[in-house]
Amino acid sequence: MFITGPTSPIKNTSHNVVLPFYAYAALSFLVATILMLSNVSAFTQHYFNPNILAITHTMALGWGTMIILGASHQLFPVMIEGKLHSNVLAYLSFAFAAIGIPLLVFAFYEFDMNTIALMGGMLINLSVMCYLANLAMSIYHSKSKNVHAVFAFTSVIWLFITTLLGLLLVWNFSSNILSINSINFLSLHAHLGIIGWFLLMIIGVGSRLIPMFLISKYENQKRLWLVYFLINAGLLNFIILFFQSLSVAFYSISLGLIGMAILIFGNHIYWSFKQRIRKKVDEQVKISILSVALTLVPILILLIIMIILANVNSLQLVMLYGFTIFFGWITTIILGMTFKTLPFIVWNKVYKSIAGLGKTPNPKDLFNNTIFKVTSGSYLLGFTIFGCGIVLSSILFLNIGAVFLLITAVLYNFNVFKIFFHKAKLNEYKNK
Repeated sequence: MFITGPTSPIKNTSHNVVLPFYAYAALSFLVATILMLSNVSAFTQHYFNPNILAITHTMALGWGTMIILGASHQLFPVMIEGKLHSNVLAYLSFAFAAIGIPLLVFAFYEFDMNTIALMGGMLINLSVMCYLANLAMSIYHSKSKNVHAVFAFTSVIWLFITTLLGLLLVWNFSSNILSINSINFLSLHAHLGIIGWFLLMIIGVGSRLIPMFLISKYENQKRLWLVYFLINAGLLNFIILFFQSLSVAFYSISLGLIGMAILIFGNHIYWSFKQRIRKKVDEQVKISILSVALTLVPILILLIIMIILANVNSLQLVMLYGFTIFFGWITTIILGMTFKTLPFIVWNKVYKSIAGLGKTPNPKDLFNNTIFKVTSGSYLLGFTIFGCGIVLSSILFLNIGAVFLLITAVLYNFNVFKIFFHKAKLNEYKNK
């Protein structure tokens, strides 16, 4: 998530810090889709099973979190008009997470909640601590603290709370350090991450990037502050209700506050689109805008779940709820924004020193746009068919949907690594 272009005067974070996160996330997406295709029957069972836990954490940590960590190392200094405090902390954040995530995923897949799971959980927490400390020190030395930076930093605090609780839950399987079973905390752990980490970060960054890529003159800081307070109020209310063990009806307060925030954010993006200067909208921005609409899908599913909670069929709706979050809303924004941000990072790496020596390609020329369109089509087919498979408990639909999602991941990786391995055509410049 990178907002400066080839001519930007802002000093950027080194590409050596950012690129490993992108590569790791791309491969994690591929691994997750392979696991899905290999274990489609798990999606017809209870959502608490080893295969689902492994796939969910591959998507949440390896895919969503890693790409956000990497991209925000690039974007955050721009938002605060400063620089990243420490490249060393960034490298440590990557190293700890890169080792910890596969350990934790493997432990979930084998459902062995002992040494390997604890090691994975501790390494992931160390990664988040390095990231949080780096951002805190960057803010301390910064020139500006705007609403987007506040969104991002608050989301990282929630991420730390999420991963810390996750470590305690893993530990609780073997040591009974909590008063109740770890399974009872799943809803709290999941929503701390989904709302506190992903929703706050994506809205904070998306409200900056999408209008910028549209070249929109629309801006409304007060509206974004309202969104910020509504989301955090909804999440805090959810936490209080969780520990008070009140009736599910009370959770409608949290749902209402967060739903209102999403609608206001959607309206913010709508007006950014209406007041755009660039009339032609490229495919990458279109898919990113689609993610805003897809944010409402899990909210509607959750509302249905709350209404029919006593019905045994709600288990499949809970599965659908999680699927539409990780393979819907979060995946869509990443698919779009990757190819608006990564090409700029690699362009600066390859061409910055020779930009004045001759004609250089545009950043968008570093990837294959036709393949991107096929990727988007495959994704939408896979997402829709797999979602239907969950609702119908149809192995056939689940297999077909998983194949399309695997194709999506393969094509996504092809384009990502095409950008990674782009080389300047130096013969164009040798006589300049």
